[in-house]
Amino acid sequence: MKKILLSILLISSATLHSCGESGKTSLTAKEFADKIEHSDNKVILDVRTPEEFAGGHLNAAQNIEWNSADFAGKVEGMDKSKEIYVYCLSGGRSAEAAAALRKMGFSKVYELQGGMMQWRNAHLPEEGGNTHTAASGMTKEQYLRLVASKPKVLVDFYADWCGPCKKLKPNLDAIAAERAGTLEVIRINSDENRELCQSMGIEAIPELRLYEQGKEVWSTTGYVEKKEIEAHLQ
Repeated sequence: MKKILLSILLISSATLHSCGESGKTSLTAKEFADKIEHSDNKVILDVRTPEEFAGGHLNAAQNIEWNSADFAGKVEGMDKSKEIYVYCLSGGRSAEAAAALRKMGFSKVYELQGGMMQWRNAHLPEEGGNTHTAASGMTKEQYLRLVASKPKVLVDFYADWCGPCKKLKPNLDAIAAERAGTLEVIRINSDENRELCQSMGIEAIPELRLYEQGKEVWSTTGYVEKKEIEAHLQ
């Protein structure tokens, strides 16, 4: 009886260990890069828009837009034995795409935490991109002068494709109208200001940052209700 119990415990322990090793599917930029480098049976899947993809992407990545109507049809024929490395700009779309891929029968799906924002913050290599467009964005020095130009400034880092950003915009528009003259609301497109986002440590969007006399006093990431924003504006 003791031998049987011991065998069960050993099997359970081995199973748990195995699950623990293979269960980590959300990887940091460095982990993502290392795992890709050592995989010989992989597909790197960029689920951003074609425009985002053209602005810079991982080496050998395929671009299949998550929000396109034919996403499922395009990935259905892929070899399900391959390791799938999926990423977007900040992690939201890739998480949804990864969940869908797993439901479709892909068993080895890995996500890049923080997406291309984290990848770029880690100074990892990418291909493509228009260097003129990247360089034409706002510099950190310009940004710091901008947030110091008014007594109170609320900055919204956003992207046109970002769902939570779109949901947040009416709240910011209402606040800007209600507090005209006492608060400056500035929206900064993360796609058009990649270097600025990297230098400011923006890892996900939307991100709000509140400044008083040029000093950052509050920040938050993700969608936030109007009341919560207003609570920090008193």
